[in-house]
Amino acid sequence: MVIASTPSPDHLRLLVKVARMYHERGLRQPEIAALLHMSQPRVSRLLKEATDRNVVRTVVVSPDGVHAELEDALVQEFGLRDAVVVDAEGGGTDVIPALAAATAIYLDATLKGGDIIGISSWSATLLESVNVMRAKTTPVAEEVVQIVGGSGSPEVQLHATRLTSRLAELTGARPVFAPSAALVGSRELRDLLSKEPTVAQVMQAWSRLTLAVVGIGTLEPSPLLRRSGNAITPEDQRQLQELGAVGDVCTRYFDAEGRAVEADFDDRIIGITPDQLRAVDRRIGVAGGASKLAAIRGAARGGWINILITDVDVARALLNRG
Repeated sequence: MVIASTPSPDHLRLLVKVARMYHERGLRQPEIAALLHMSQPRVSRLLKEATDRNVVRTVVVSPDGVHAELEDALVQEFGLRDAVVVDAEGGGTDVIPALAAATAIYLDATLKGGDIIGISSWSATLLESVNVMRAKTTPVAEEVVQIVGGSGSPEVQLHATRLTSRLAELTGARPVFAPSAALVGSRELRDLLSKEPTVAQVMQAWSRLTLAVVGIGTLEPSPLLRRSGNAITPEDQRQLQELGAVGDVCTRYFDAEGRAVEADFDDRIIGITPDQLRAVDRRIGVAGGASKLAAIRGAARGGWINILITDVDVARALLNRG
């Protein structure tokens, strides 16, 4: 707060001298007191007055690679809980290493204990995140739960299993696998599988999640998802386009405003429901690259995520800044 009275030029000169000694020369208050032959309490009062009179102003300068203003703007624009923006060269899969590293660091910093973590099965970025994440010295989570069917073709099944088991190992948690495909052949099969004890156990765990970590997909299935056998068909893609879908989280599709799109295959999905996902306290969405812009915007607008980790080019595009 600025002091109303006007000080004398001599007093202002003293404020500037003390402020420069402390902030620019790095002298400690006792040293300043000794040099100027005054008490340390008076030095402390002068420094406070220098701040109150705007002689000293605090300026936080973000170093290269730190995009605090963009992060704050994303939080404000989309009502997010938090945002992380990273530098990434290129687009498409080129952004994966930077996003993965940022995700690993974010989880390392924010997992404090007792979390029940939900993880989507078929994300190359999330898989890379656990590959670079450091193990915690003490348990910081109770369970790591697959929130969409984790079974698939044998050659890529290992990826989904490793993602869940490795994250559980790193956090000291118990892994809970979803022993079914994400997309099954019929509603009747989905209902039948849901009654199996091992599947029912996983589905019950979805209501206990405190944190969900998800990828954000487009209408075009990722290479990993396509190879898994869990991808939607070209016919399903055409229907989704007609319905205005732009992306998905855990095989739940939404339009540009983030509204859920009801596709014919919805009743064949074994995965967390939109209502269950939105009930999770912290929902981290990890995605980047220009091709995912509309999907990321829809996911943020619709509340599918409330924490976003993305690259700087996407962040600027989301805010129409370049």
